[in-house]
Amino acid sequence: MAELTVSIVSADHEVWTGAASMVVARTTEGDIGILPGHEPVLAILAAGEVRVKATDGASIKATAEDGFLSVEHDTVTIVARNAELVSS
Repeated sequence: MAELTVSIVSADHEVWTGAASMVVARTTEGDIGILPGHEPVLAILAAGEVRVKATDGASIKATAEDGFLSVEHDTVTIVARNAELVSS
């Protein structure tokens, strides 16, 4: 099964990295969902939640603001000025 390689980083630290089956993030154009095979995209993040469905079934949630989301070759990179994991 295809999977995404996801990296969420803040200005001063790595927030989360790993394999995922889906990513949903808030951009200035609205929410975007990323699945394996998604076309390349570069989007500006809006303040909001990033949700990741890890391949092991875990749900990861983080807040992110002031940054961008990049997708290319099943690699999702989210770089934000401020990003933190949200406790479940």
